[in-house]
Amino acid sequence: MNTNYQACLNFVLRYEGGFTDNRKDPGNWTGGKVGVGVLKGTKYGVSAGAYPHLDIKNLTLEDVKPIYAKNYWKPVRGDDLPAGVDLVVFDAGVMSGTSRAAKWLQSCVGSTQDGVVGVKTLTKVATANKAAIIKKFCAKRTGFVQSLKTFATFGRGWMSRIAANEALAMKMLLSSNMTSKTSAKDTLNNNAAAANKSAKAQKTGAVVSAAGDGTTIALSDQVAHWLTLGVVVAGVGLVLYLLWRSKVNKTRAAAYVSEANTL
Repeated sequence: MNTNYQACLNFVLRYEGGFTDNRKDPGNWTGGKVGVGVLKGTKYGVSAGAYPHLDIKNLTLEDVKPIYAKNYWKPVRGDDLPAGVDLVVFDAGVMSGTSRAAKWLQSCVGSTQDGVVGVKTLTKVATANKAAIIKKFCAKRTGFVQSLKTFATFGRGWMSRIAANEALAMKMLLSSNMTSKTSAKDTLNNNAAAANKSAKAQKTGAVVSAAGDGTTIALSDQVAHWLTLGVVVAGVGLVLYLLWRSKVNKTRAAAYVSEANTL
């Protein structure tokens, strides 16, 4: 049985520890939508949207520990997940819901995506490459938060959190495998180097795409106009996507280096 609950909770509270009542965050409202209900805020990751009857501002750590255990850790079967995998699934459950976190895990291991971590899912997790699960899972999280309407407001913080989550999860996995500190540090730094390499390639790709839209086609003026417009729009979309992916990987690289430096 996994006993990483406190370590995983410590990570969550690193990002969820403070009190916030940002009016733009739907979770801070008791109705779960901006302007709906009462603005009670969020503290220790416990939001007014999820717990409308609690006195959010005056919550203590002792108040929230059993909430996390009951409503997030147990539903994702944290005690039964491997070290590192437990962290990414638990943190995603807190941030995006336990059912969605379970489906992401199931998608990573090829299990039926029913949103419930059961025996079949756990069996597949046990036989899968744990490092691959962690990376795939965090990539799914990153893609999901980028699709949210509030990404422009909270996206930078979300990306940093997911990157830090991935890097710490990898360190926890290495530790559980009895990897020496030297080898673990090398592995983390290698992951950082790989992420930086991807970031550089994506940034280069964005520059090339931005400069490479000078295609000439011998068609009627009207058809040529619409095709050219389509090419430009598609090109801009590609450039923005590559720049975003480059930023994601630079953030991942920094997180891996940060964890490596703790060893």
